[in-house]
Amino acid sequence: MDNTAFEKNRQCKAERMQTIEIAIISDIHANIIALEEAFDDIRKKGITQVYCLGDLVDFAPWGNEVIARIRDRGIPCILGNHDERIAYDQPIIPLAHHDSIETAHRELAIRFSKNTITDDNKKWLAELPFQLELTFKLGEQLKRILLVHASPRSNDEYVFESDPKEGLLDMLGGNKVDAIVMGHTHFSYVQHYAGVLFVNCGSVGRSKEKDRKAAYAMLTISADGISAEICKVDYPITEVANAIYESNIPDFYGDFLLLK
Repeated sequence: MDNTAFEKNRQCKAERMQTIEIAIISDIHANIIALEEAFDDIRKKGITQVYCLGDLVDFAPWGNEVIARIRDRGIPCILGNHDERIAYDQPIIPLAHHDSIETAHRELAIRFSKNTITDDNKKWLAELPFQLELTFKLGEQLKRILLVHASPRSNDEYVFESDPKEGLLDMLGGNKVDAIVMGHTHFSYVQHYAGVLFVNCGSVGRSKEKDRKAAYAMLTISADGISAEICKVDYPITEVANAIYESNIPDFYGDFLLLK
């Protein structure tokens, strides 16, 4: 093998070995304690790129603190449905899947955010983008990742693991992506369909999964493709629940975290 061919072969191998790791968080819901534990876990993994899929507010007492943490760290963030409601003072519309008790508690919790999130933070929320597309270049390979809060067409749409995915791809038209990462449902999963990686990174601050741990996604990107892992982090849930009980947020949201 001549020197030119050897160098080209060496370079190709190096490009194939190159990997990029990113962390994607979502649905913090004013739970600064869970957020700090997730950040600590991300730091321990040596990940320096972090992205957020929104829903920074509602259901715990630290909405302003969570927003400040995201802003101070310069983390790229998109607009969640709860963020949008607070930013634009939108009406609180009851959800069909909530009973009358949860509907009443939900209205009180959201009104707490409307009354306590600062005007400056509301302005910042209002300027968040609806979605982000990340493009990574590894050698001659381009890997594209679409970040949405709920789906490419709405930040209120629920997309669960059991739901068909072809409709999501239709929404993209001719825009080919290698992965779509979402939140909103508070249930995490990793799924492949039609050559696209679908990831729901779960919820950092208000997981609906049985363990209630803070969840986020770690993506590993290489020339060969993209893989994802759901990371779960313990945090002092009782401390968060007690803070909710001591606030003007309904006890319902503390009980939820404690699986009552």
